[in-house]
Amino acid sequence: MLIDSTYQRGVTLIELLIAMAILAILLGVAVPNFTTWLQNTQIRTATESIKNGLQLARAEAIRRNEPVNFVLSSATNTGWTVSTVAGTQIQQRLSSDGSPNVTAAVTPAGATTVTYNRLGRISNTGALTQIILNGPSPQDRSLTLNISAGGQVRGCDPAISDTTDPRHC
Repeated sequence: MLIDSTYQRGVTLIELLIAMAILAILLGVAVPNFTTWLQNTQIRTATESIKNGLQLARAEAIRRNEPVNFVLSSATNTGWTVSTVAGTQIQQRLSSDGSPNVTAAVTPAGATTVTYNRLGRISNTGALTQIILNGPSPQDRSLTLNISAGGQVRGCDPAISDTTDPRHC
């Protein structure tokens, strides 16, 4: 009995085209979802960064026993600086660090500064009381930071309507 010793090596053109078609379909479904996920991650990063900056400013004011400022780069930017009232910079974050496409809307309009006194309470009038962070497209979720007069910072999600959910605004 004769045995054919030639084996097929590699793939046929038809197998290659089928694999490419399946890959194209998977990418067509995944890329839009990945883009939305990436933008939402940038919004979360900016929110956590600003929240951490506010908490740092409050902690430094208490630790140093002197007033400390938290200043947003602008009323629409997510970059910030923490410094003493005398001007000594403690820490800075640029908006390009992890969240370049995120914008901020502040209340009151145009406010950019929160000054914490040595007890950790807000001491300046007209200080920031709310920061809403948004992505560039309408389907991106937005997150909100609320700053109380006592200096506490609370993050929330305005899209959540369940009042028993702790993430509700």
